[in-house]
Amino acid sequence: MSTIIAIPSTSPGGLEAPLGAHFGHCDLYTIVSVEDKEIKSVEVIPNMPHQQGGCMAPVQYLADNGANKLIAGGMGLRPLMGFNQVGIEVYFGGEFQTIGDAVNAFIEGQLPQFSQEHTCGGGGGQ
Repeated sequence: MSTIIAIPSTSPGGLEAPLGAHFGHCDLYTIVSVEDKEIKSVEVIPNMPHQQGGCMAPVQYLADNGANKLIAGGMGLRPLMGFNQVGIEVYFGGEFQTIGDAVNAFIEGQLPQFSQEHTCGGGGGQ
């Protein structure tokens, strides 16, 4: 079974791009398919504004795009709970500079699951 990981990214996205600082306010998402500890594909999709549906809109958007894992550097408690509700496991990747480094750390089991201690107040500026 493939693991589909969504990672908030800075333009232009992809494995060499910097990790987006806050999931809901990133430029775009890099979607990485991993199978048997190997990266199978990398896709970049645009972010969406979350005026309609608040912070749950991007959560549902990523679920609709097949994500079952998310690596994030930051997010608020409400979207974290939303990811849990739609069955997307969230991991904290804030220590890594690039998407590729964060994905490799995930593959090696080195990322902690995102918990309330990793959350921020949400909103702008991050």
